[in-house]
Amino acid sequence: MISKPDKNKLRVKRHKRVRGKISGTAARPRLNVFRSNANIYAQLIDDVAGVTLASASSHDAEVKGSKTEQAVKVGELIASRGKAANIEEVVFDRGGYVYHGRIQALAESARENGLKF
Repeated sequence: MISKPDKNKLRVKRHKRVRGKISGTAARPRLNVFRSNANIYAQLIDDVAGVTLASASSHDAEVKGSKTEQAVKVGELIASRGKAANIEEVVFDRGGYVYHGRIQALAESARENGLKF
């Protein structure tokens, strides 16, 4: 019997392939997105220095609603926290996920609130 491939292993493989091509700097950090079944997380990362410059997640107190509404709010939060840290341009790292649903909602929300990518 042929077993089905593990979705997360395939996602990690895609993520590693993409990470070989993109990198964040202090001037243009990487907007990394991680999505679990219940939550969504976003970070602005300077890969040169190896530090997280700003972060937001669905665990934050002001984030409520359905999963997609949470993703929109996290996008707003990461954009506002990025602006507070004088960050306007980022490189988007979708983490190997398909640009659809919650990932797309977070990205569009971050764009509408001032991040350029």
